[in-house]
Amino acid sequence: MIKLATVAETSIRLPDLLSMRYYFESGGTRPYSFRKQQLLALKQAVLKHEAEINAALYADLGKSPEESYVTETGLFLTEINTCLANLKSWMRPRSASTNLVNLPSTSKIYRDPLGVVLIIAPWNYPLQLLLIPLIGAIAGGNAAVLKPSELAPATAAVAEKIITACFPPQYITVIQGDGAVVIPEMMRSFRFDHVFYTGSIAVGRSIYQLAAADLVPVTLELGGKSPAIVEADADLAIAARRIAVGKFLNAGQTCIAPDYILVQNQVKEKFLSLLKETITGFYSEDPSGSSDYGKIINEKRFNTLVSYLDQGNVIYGGRYNRAALYFAPTIMDDVSLDAPVMTEEIFGPILPLVGFSTREEALSIVQRNPNPLAFYLFTNNKEAEKEWILKLAFGGGCVNNTDWHFVNHHLPFGGVGSSGMGAYHGKFTFETFTRLKSVLKSPLWFDPSVKYPPFKGRLKLFRWLIR
Repeated sequence: MIKLATVAETSIRLPDLLSMRYYFESGGTRPYSFRKQQLLALKQAVLKHEAEINAALYADLGKSPEESYVTETGLFLTEINTCLANLKSWMRPRSASTNLVNLPSTSKIYRDPLGVVLIIAPWNYPLQLLLIPLIGAIAGGNAAVLKPSELAPATAAVAEKIITACFPPQYITVIQGDGAVVIPEMMRSFRFDHVFYTGSIAVGRSIYQLAAADLVPVTLELGGKSPAIVEADADLAIAARRIAVGKFLNAGQTCIAPDYILVQNQVKEKFLSLLKETITGFYSEDPSGSSDYGKIINEKRFNTLVSYLDQGNVIYGGRYNRAALYFAPTIMDDVSLDAPVMTEEIFGPILPLVGFSTREEALSIVQRNPNPLAFYLFTNNKEAEKEWILKLAFGGGCVNNTDWHFVNHHLPFGGVGSSGMGAYHGKFTFETFTRLKSVLKSPLWFDPSVKYPPFKGRLKLFRWLIR
């Protein structure tokens, strides 16, 4: 849970939130021209600082320039280009139908800015998970406070440099420091109009509780135990490649990474052999020397991963180097379904492999950790595909793939239940940072007396009009 503390105890200066409120209420953030100008400035600043971003992501997470572009900068650019191309149409009021009783009035739905919003980013994808929500906040006409993760300090520093160069602090500002201290302090002293949080389930609950005190709406992008199901009829070689790349990207520190594999018993050994070959092909016999394989974020997370190794049989990998925060891609077998490695989100390069005989057995295992953020199914059977999708609640997922649904900005991304609430990406990000406002416009030339008292004797007419 988030610890409550005071600014006096931490010597951290909080942003001038009242100035941000006044700036928003001045109306300056609302015009389309202003929003477009700010988005263009942000895009150019990110491009200008791309080399610094790459260096920061390598320092924090060991990411190569290629991985940094594919999973961070490139995703940001796709989102901001989509927003720039569509913002004018997204902002346009939408005509709606008018019911019989209100004719000849006309109806429209507007999208209003929310106000001053708070965006809290995690450490695993510290650039894009901070800036993609910001794209929606700017596009929606809001002012925003950004809290990058203190656990990725190099990226947090570059993000602050970019934001400070682009925007006045009364419009967009960055707050650094221990999130467990500064976030509660801000939320207790100021009512934000929306809080957008990406991170762990435990901290998400705390954010939700803080927001609930003032009825502040939230978007929570959390995590959970995301399964990959490999049925006997699957293309096992493709399944091995796509599960491996989805799992071991960013050294497994991805909220939508496959957290465990359920593979049908009759193909388990063959699949395991292919999976081992695939991992070696991707990262070599010694992934510690691979430029495509990163490091664990810190020693605390590293120690948690080490503790999982005693909870089953390590059948591939298992090597680690504490000094370098290196943890090899690892496959485990013979794990108890009650062990922490099968009940906690692993968030690292450990992949438990569990066999199953029937679809009902596999479904019962998945339902032990309900509402995963992601779900991955490998099968060539359309009936099996339909059954799995209809029976399970999950945030989003793929059939015969992993992770890539996240990069499709035409799809909403979000969780369900304990894996989160709300969604974003593309137009959905704009909608998250705006609210619907309905307006009925009635003409003056039509003003029938039947709408006014006395109403006696009009029940039959009212039943006809209102139905």
